Amino acid sequence: MEQSGRFRNIAFSQPLNLAGLVDYQEGTVVSRTLAQGKNVSITLFAFARGEEISAHTSPGDALVHVLEGEAEITIGEEKMKVKAGEAVVMPAGIPHALYAEKPFKMFLAVVFNP
Repeated sequence: MEQSGRFRNIAFSQPLNLAGLVDYQEGTVVSRTLAQGKNVSITLFAFARGEEISAHTSPGDALVHVLEGEAEITIGEEKMKVKAGEAVVMPAGIPHALYAEKPFKMFLAVVFNP
């Protein structure tokens, strides 16, 4: 069953603090899906220190915006550190990974090619 891509798990028509919508939990990565459809996926994540998403590829371009803390992102062979307020695009089809040297929260938007 194809999902509509509408927003969910989020209040409408009011100001929101996105970082406040996910909480850190020791030893895990917490996620909250805000939209999921054929062309787009939007998810909030909270990474406890030392947690990671191992190298993988995506069929869509992925925009990571760090809301809080700092992360190490690997795209292909390149490693970079990003901190709150910074964003990076991870291109479709190129392996990428994320690692929390310190706790961090991020907004992830993935746009899939139809």
